[in-house]
Amino acid sequence: MSDYADRVLKLVAEPDYRPLTLKSIGRRFKVDVEEYPLFRAAVKTLVKQGQLELAKDKTLRKPDLSGTVIGLFRRSAKGFGFVRPHRSTEKAEQIYIPPEAGRDASSGDEVVVKITKRPKTAGLNPEGRVIQVLARASGAFVGTYFEDSGAGFVKVDGTTFHSPIYVGDPGAKGAKPGDKVALEMVRYPSPYQEGEGVISEILGARGQPGVDTLSIIRAFNIPDVFDDDVLDDARHQARLFKEEDIEGRLDLRAVLTVTIDPATARDFDDAISLSRDEKGFWSLGVHIADVSHFVRSGSALDRSARHRGTSVYLPDRVIPMLPEVLSNSLASLQAGHARYTVSALLELNEEGIVTDRRFARSVIRVDHRFTYEEAFAVMKHPEAPTLGPELVALLGRMLELAMILRKRRFARGALELNMPEIEIDLGDQGQVVGAHLASNDESHQVIEEFMLAANEAVATFLTEKHAGFLRRAHPQPDPRKLDEFADFARSLGLHLDQPQSRFELQRVLAETADKPEARAVHYGLLRSLKQANYTPEPEGHYALASDNYCHFTSPIRRYPDLQVHRQLTTLLEGKKPRSQHDELVVLAEHCTRTERRAEAAERELIRVKLLTYLEQRIGEAFHAVIIGVEDFGLFCQLVEFPAEGLIHVTSLADDYYYLESGTHTLVGRRSGRRYRLGDRIEVRIAHVDIDRRELDLVPSDVEARRPGPPRKRPPRATQAAPTRAPRPAPKTREKGKKGKKRKK
Repeated sequence: MSDYADRVLKLVAEPDYRPLTLKSIGRRFKVDVEEYPLFRAAVKTLVKQGQLELAKDKTLRKPDLSGTVIGLFRRSAKGFGFVRPHRSTEKAEQIYIPPEAGRDASSGDEVVVKITKRPKTAGLNPEGRVIQVLARASGAFVGTYFEDSGAGFVKVDGTTFHSPIYVGDPGAKGAKPGDKVALEMVRYPSPYQEGEGVISEILGARGQPGVDTLSIIRAFNIPDVFDDDVLDDARHQARLFKEEDIEGRLDLRAVLTVTIDPATARDFDDAISLSRDEKGFWSLGVHIADVSHFVRSGSALDRSARHRGTSVYLPDRVIPMLPEVLSNSLASLQAGHARYTVSALLELNEEGIVTDRRFARSVIRVDHRFTYEEAFAVMKHPEAPTLGPELVALLGRMLELAMILRKRRFARGALELNMPEIEIDLGDQGQVVGAHLASNDESHQVIEEFMLAANEAVATFLTEKHAGFLRRAHPQPDPRKLDEFADFARSLGLHLDQPQSRFELQRVLAETADKPEARAVHYGLLRSLKQANYTPEPEGHYALASDNYCHFTSPIRRYPDLQVHRQLTTLLEGKKPRSQHDELVVLAEHCTRTERRAEAAERELIRVKLLTYLEQRIGEAFHAVIIGVEDFGLFCQLVEFPAEGLIHVTSLADDYYYLESGTHTLVGRRSGRRYRLGDRIEVRIAHVDIDRRELDLVPSDVEARRPGPPRKRPPRATQAAPTRAPRPAPKTREKGKKGKKRKK
């Protein structure tokens, strides 16, 4: 910022300042004739940036912040945008920002908005203008380099920026046309000026193997290299570790213990032991890698792990939270090796009710590593395996107890949405070669139930001891959202009078489980629920119907679990755990943010890979499910491949369609044909734009566009954002093994 700008801002901020015109301020500052153009330009820039306000009488003053709202900005490809106020969930509460009123804000920025127009018609959004950018979502972006008229430009991936970003003379940093590059923004584009950036890294030629993954890593600013001091700390811990040193630990090496993980797993952070006495009482041991032994608070390892927040599981690689000497070796519960653990030892009666619980720093030796497929085969056919009878009996006990716990969990009102996930299959070069449904058989459910039991037991214990810790919360849904879901369910002929009752919701889910409308019901309920998050507050977990819940079972890959371990082990040592509430609030927000960043990066890379695959299949037909309905079209997810695309309303050539918002349906005016949320339809691939992440679909039975001009999307949207069902990932269910997609 120029010296003139600083002086003007200081002047208008003075308590006794009386509004002056530009010329009056110039005379006050004694700006000479030669300098006046620079002075005027500096002041005009402040006005455009919203740091100064120009009144009708031409005087300058501090902007009036009354009637302002702070929220997150999202810009559309058309230039206009919307601001979602903090803590707002309703689309009608989001603020429409015309293209000329967004200043240089980009998607994800936190902004201050001045409301300029209140809607007079129901369903429209209030209108406003951005007057200040409080915080940038990112200063780093990824795009494709090209040259034009003797200058270098980058077309940023996605729809964040409508125009290319100028990056200087041709060949900057050795970039060649078609290269994918990372750039740092020097000047954000606005309606008044073009954007400018500098290339920070050349990622490789567009389409080259691995470049798509690296592009996503850079675009989401995910740290993928450990600093030397972090690696040195990890190596030091490796030198100190001795398997035979078990002083101060409960020795459980002689207890029959197993792990059950994906076939591709390389780090194992949980193991199970289980016995039953002659009276029918169960003794369940959930043994979790004692990561806190190696990662000491305040150490280089700890600072790095906290900064990363979580491991990131991309389709073709994993970016671990901890160096591999820990995550894949010392802290990993490998079969046949003595490993340090923190054990949750639960006693349960025949009905699966916990009658006693204790916790200990322990040492175990895993007797057998099972893959999910191997464990499932033994559970289904215990008479046929080649394993020893003790292992077969153990798996049988595990299945029996897990099903008892599962039944109890549903009896208290837990919800489970049945939407099988699709996993993509990759070739040697990271390209998509196929897809398959992810399994959720009994072997997965066994581990899920035991992890849930351990997480709940630890959270309850820490609560009773008044220890501050990061809880895993799933807030209560907005009653209005549940009422909307009830209306939707009734439109399908379902009986639902009390949507606030978990048991009513359970009944509706069960009644539709094997019916054609199952997808519509499950998607409809999912979009009525909120996202799970980390918090120190005892908010409870709605989907699990649990008052006290935390993440304890995956400290190798989640920092919140490590924080919980530290509080638990401090109590086990007879000490009072340190807990500063304000620090926990900040840590919770950070961990929630890094978790969602990791999930978004995974989804984005999957989308890039799928679009690359589908680009070669233009015109081919696929089955799809409608996951979002708007007045301008239908958002669909392909069944064979988990890619989302849009059927624009102009592609529905047989009729003119209108939105029946109460039932999430597009209805043909003449034919009465209905496209409803959750419906299955057949579509064809019409167009793919990988860089903009766009997939255009058309119904397979549509041969030609109807006569007349195409129906255009209005310049001012009546709704704030596409109503699409959130992905079913970890928002409503807490799976102990959910994130373990170890494809290294």
